[in-house]
Amino acid sequence: MKPTAEATATGLTPLRIPAFRRFVLAGLVSASGSAMAPLALAYAVIGQGGGAGSLGVVLTTNSVPVIVLTLAGGVLADRFSRSRILFLGNLLAALAQGVLAALVATHHATTTSIAACGFVSGVAVAFTGPAATGVVGQLVATEQLLRANALVRLPSNAVKVLGPVAAGLIIAVGGPAWALSWDALSFLVAALLLLGLRLGTPVTTSSALADLRAGWTGFRSRTWLWTYTAAGTVVVAAWLAGFQLLGPVVAAGYYSGARSWGLVQGAFAFGLLAGTVVCLRWKPNRLLAVAVMTGAGLCLPLTALGLGLPLPWVLLATVLAGIGLDVALVAWTTALQQHVPQEELGRMSSFNGVGERIAIPLGYLATALAAHAWAERTVLLVCAGAIVATTVLNLCVRDVYRVNRL
Repeated sequence: MKPTAEATATGLTPLRIPAFRRFVLAGLVSASGSAMAPLALAYAVIGQGGGAGSLGVVLTTNSVPVIVLTLAGGVLADRFSRSRILFLGNLLAALAQGVLAALVATHHATTTSIAACGFVSGVAVAFTGPAATGVVGQLVATEQLLRANALVRLPSNAVKVLGPVAAGLIIAVGGPAWALSWDALSFLVAALLLLGLRLGTPVTTSSALADLRAGWTGFRSRTWLWTYTAAGTVVVAAWLAGFQLLGPVVAAGYYSGARSWGLVQGAFAFGLLAGTVVCLRWKPNRLLAVAVMTGAGLCLPLTALGLGLPLPWVLLATVLAGIGLDVALVAWTTALQQHVPQEELGRMSSFNGVGERIAIPLGYLATALAAHAWAERTVLLVCAGAIVATTVLNLCVRDVYRVNRL
C-alpha cells in the first residue's frame, strides 16, 4: 500500500499536508463527543437503577465485538481503502450513539438496550482501529511519523480536557442523553470529513484467509510485538476494569458523584494533552522501552482511589497517568509504523489490538464479582498491583530495547 505523493515529500511538515489536516480535524470532532461518552454511559446505567454489575455487563458487551472482529478489521485494512473503512465505521458509531441517546431521553433505556447499542459501537471500533493505525503512514514520510502521531493526538487530547468536566455539568443539569446526542453528532460530522479523505485501495491477489495466516506468522516472528501485546493483555484489562468500572462507583459512594468523576476524567485528559506536548519536544530513541515504562503510570490513580486519598491527590495521580499513557501510545504507534511494512500494518495492529483486549470482558466480570465480595477500594489496589508486576516482567524481555526510532 503506497503512501500519498505528499507523504513522500519529506520537506513538508505534517500539518502542511491537506489530507493529514483533514484526518486530524475528523479526529478532533469525534473526540469532542467521545470525551463525554464514558461519563454519560456510566450515569445512564446508574440512572436506570444499575450499579457495578450492570455497568460491567454494558462494558463487556461493548468490548466483545472488538475482540471478535478486530482481526477481520485488520485484514480489511490491508485489502481495501482505509479512508472508506473509517467513513463507514464512524457512520455506524453515529447511528448507535443516536439510538442510545433517544432511548435515554425517552426513559426507555435498560441495561439490555444500552448494552445492544454498545455492541454496535464496538463493531465500529473493530474496523476503524486497524485502519486508523495505517492511515498516518500513508499521509506522511517515515521520519515524520513520531511528530505526526503526536499531532494527531494533540487537538483530540485538548478537547478531552474540558469534555469530561462539561459532561459532568451537562449530566448534572440535563441528564446523560444530551451528552450522548452530541457524541452521535460528532461521529456523523467526522464521517463526512473522512469521506473526502480518498486513499488508494491496495492491489492484492491472495485470499483473505491467506492474508490472515501470513499476518499471524509475521506477528509470531516479532518477539517484541507479541510480548508487548501479552503484557498489554493484563495492563489494559486491569486499567479499564479499575478505572472505567469501579471508578464511577467509588466516586458516587465516596466523593461527590458525577461532578468529582468529571474532574477526574478531565485531569486524565489534561495529562494526555501534556503527554502529547512532551512527545512534540522529546524524540526518544528506545521507543518500545519508553512505551513500556511510561504506560506503568496507569497504576497511580487506581492506587490513589484504592487508598481513599483526598480528591486533589487523586487528580494529581490521574494527570501523571495521562502523561505516561500518551507518551506510551505515541512511542508504541511510531514503533509499530516504523518497524512493520505498510502492507502488513493493519494485520499487525489488529493482532495487537485483540491481544490487548481479549482479557477485558473477563476483567470487567471478575472485577464486578469481586466488588460484591470485597470493598471496591481493595479491588482497585489489586488492579494497580497487576499493572506494576506485568510492567516489570515486560522490561525483562531483551527485544524491548532493540526497537528504536528510525
